[in-house]
Amino acid sequence: MIRGTVAIVGRPNVGKSTIFNRLIGQRKSIVDDTPGVTRDRIYGEVEWLTQKFRLIDTGGIQIEDQAFASQINMQVEIAIEEADLIVMVVSCKEGVMSDDMVIARKLQKTNKPVLVAVNKVDNEQLQMQSYEFYQLGLTNPICISGVHGIGIGDLLDEIISKLPEKQIKPYEGITSFCVIGRPNVGKSSLVNAILKEERVIVSDIEGTTRDAIDTSFKVDGQEYMIIDTAGIRKKGKIYENIEKYSILRALNAIDRSNVVLFVIDGIRGITEQDKHVAGLAHDAGKGVIIVYNKWDAIEKDDKTMDKIKKEIRAQFLYLDYAPIAFTSALTHSKVNQLLPLINLVHDNCTLRVATNVLNDVVLDAQMMNPAKPHLGKQLKIFYVSQVSVEPPTFVLFVNDPELLHFSYKRYIENKIREAFGFEGTPIHIIARARN
Repeated sequence: MIRGTVAIVGRPNVGKSTIFNRLIGQRKSIVDDTPGVTRDRIYGEVEWLTQKFRLIDTGGIQIEDQAFASQINMQVEIAIEEADLIVMVVSCKEGVMSDDMVIARKLQKTNKPVLVAVNKVDNEQLQMQSYEFYQLGLTNPICISGVHGIGIGDLLDEIISKLPEKQIKPYEGITSFCVIGRPNVGKSSLVNAILKEERVIVSDIEGTTRDAIDTSFKVDGQEYMIIDTAGIRKKGKIYENIEKYSILRALNAIDRSNVVLFVIDGIRGITEQDKHVAGLAHDAGKGVIIVYNKWDAIEKDDKTMDKIKKEIRAQFLYLDYAPIAFTSALTHSKVNQLLPLINLVHDNCTLRVATNVLNDVVLDAQMMNPAKPHLGKQLKIFYVSQVSVEPPTFVLFVNDPELLHFSYKRYIENKIREAFGFEGTPIHIIARARN
């Protein structure tokens, strides 16, 4: 479960991104080496002492032709709005600067907990100099070195202790799904088409929906929860680069969902931002349905749909398991096909395979196509066990986990899919030594 969101703020060149990378490096999770997944690293998930939280790197924002003061103000405003806790980073080697004081004054006016991380403290002499940061009027300074990892554990301990006692939990006992996509692809219109009533404000202005909106409804006696998401809108002006932070709202919605509807604008086609957004659901291990919206506005013939499907598969290689639906939120065309598809994907996400049948499939696959030797060693799979669902996760007990090459892992995954389906859900495969 996610405890909340932490933002790293500070003036330029104090080491925010270095600290961000160091904290993300503490995460222990399944590594996804699927090719074709590209995203900006301005967000991440950190795990410390069995607790998880989301991390934002405000250092990822760059606005050209503007003074540092404007950039600092924008960073702090984003952090205040999005985060549950703020880590203000300062540089011990440079001491307290006027920009540090500006940031501190702004943070004092918030109701958010704030930690002061004094970076670049590499020796005892610099540690003595850190006391001058008490004049910021915030919490006791925490001495760290993002480059060398000094004090990072102390910082993480403080973050966990100061985060609010809340967790982002998925809904229980009902099928929940969210609608994600870049701004103005028709997410809110699609929500309304599914609900068949105006429960969400619809507008052509990007960023109209401020927060995720959860709406429960029933169809044929089955209960659903639909979660709408949207981009950021800042007090009268939308900063183009701030749109990256709409990712945080999408992540929170994904965390509470069983299935994700990833919406593509059929008029504008696939963009690089689509690839960023789609990767969120894939990384989270959720069931995914690709919804190609505004189908009514496309000039088409009998070959158009197949052509678009091939393009989607080529652009989203890591979502080859996701079914594709063509809809029009405006005319409600084919929208009624989404709920049955959501049910199918949810069933596959929670599917458990009998252990004996699973072993027959995987061991037969190994006999038909043994893994290629590596450094004189041959991979041997002794036993397979499904250890969890959402997503279905399988542990291969092998002679040496290092011998399980990515390509052979994909081969085993494909054989599992051929035998049991799992349409719409990613599959995680973990190799462990038999002993």
